[in-house]
Amino acid sequence: MDLFTHSNQEGLDASAPLADRMRPTTLDDFFGQEEIVGPGRLLRRAIKADRIQSLLLYGPPGTGKTTLAMIIANTTSSEFERLNAVTSGVKDIREIIKQAKERRRMYQTKTILFIDEIHRFNKSQQDALLPAVEKGTIILIGATTENPYFEVNSPLVSRSRVFELKPLTKDDLKQILLNALEDNKKGLGDYRVNLTQRALDHITEVSNGDARAALNALELAVLTTPENGNGIKEITLEVAEESIQQRSLDYDKAGDNHYDTVSAFIKSMRGSDPDATLYWLARMLEAGEDPKFIARRILVHAAEDVGNADPQALTVATSAAQAVEYIGLPEARIPLAQAAVYIATAPKSNAIIAGIDQALKAVQNETISGVPNHLRDTHYKGAEKLKRGKGYKYPHNYSQNYVEQKYLPDKLANKQFYQPSYQGYEKKIRKFLGELNKD
Repeated sequence: MDLFTHSNQEGLDASAPLADRMRPTTLDDFFGQEEIVGPGRLLRRAIKADRIQSLLLYGPPGTGKTTLAMIIANTTSSEFERLNAVTSGVKDIREIIKQAKERRRMYQTKTILFIDEIHRFNKSQQDALLPAVEKGTIILIGATTENPYFEVNSPLVSRSRVFELKPLTKDDLKQILLNALEDNKKGLGDYRVNLTQRALDHITEVSNGDARAALNALELAVLTTPENGNGIKEITLEVAEESIQQRSLDYDKAGDNHYDTVSAFIKSMRGSDPDATLYWLARMLEAGEDPKFIARRILVHAAEDVGNADPQALTVATSAAQAVEYIGLPEARIPLAQAAVYIATAPKSNAIIAGIDQALKAVQNETISGVPNHLRDTHYKGAEKLKRGKGYKYPHNYSQNYVEQKYLPDKLANKQFYQPSYQGYEKKIRKFLGELNKD
């Protein structure tokens, strides 16, 4: 049974979830994703012209990946096959490829293969697809909630067009819900429902751009709410709150949303925004991120972004990391927040990074010369006979505990790796070094 037949049967099944029954079958009924299927856009043109090439649909749940595949199934003249990566294996792939070869040989008919959750295929399963995709035996449509650049084999990605689907807007979700209430055939139009504005706002807010979550919540609210004396189901804010109680956080510790959230947290600290810093920290904590991981990121950026502009930042970050080890969550949220806000509000300098990176580059690229003789160790037996350390000037024997002498190898004698900024404590360091050089 192909996807078209399957989708029609589901549409006639009143017991199917509302989200499945309301699934659009044409682009005209599709909401959201204007950037990829709006008027004149590439994917819309390809679907309408039945000129689909291999593509990967990537985005959060409930944004229309499977729906787009079903719309293609309803419009294409190609044979449409479907697999789910959770329940299918290499044997299933090979059987479809075999049929596709026969189809093309006998009838010159193309085969489109839709694979839902393609990121769940392991490397060998994905590799089994590659020759058929490369030769055009099948046209692959893969749907994934994970970044394909992380989770799909590079050869498959390079032979496919990647389309990223974004969470639906609140306006899109509201229209989808209102359509479901009015649709007598597939939706809830047979019920007399009064959905209050506050209830509508709550469902669209908490569903977080996920049309499936919004429709499931609406269906639950309508089916479980008794009619009042006038035969009307009143869907109030209280009913909506019971139907969809907690916002679903799109956060996978192994996926790109994890890295995006961490990146936002780091950039907020670097950008001196304590409010955004606390928000992204809360997002990570609420999603179950390991507090030790968060502590490590704070430690890194205490040195990377603050450095010697406020040397105390590294001490605060280290103390927070130790506190996490001692007390754990939920109390550990407090020292983590303290350290993160300290870094966000501290003066910033990345002079330390520039300094150590330039020094490493010099070590890697310059011919390594020996340590200047006056800096060499004098504590081992025979050092004096070898005249090790001869000519070294002990700074504490001089005024202000400083004396000018050469510390770098000859080839790097005038090289300056550390250039302190004018921020925070580094301003004092810059002044101190300047005064030493004057003398």
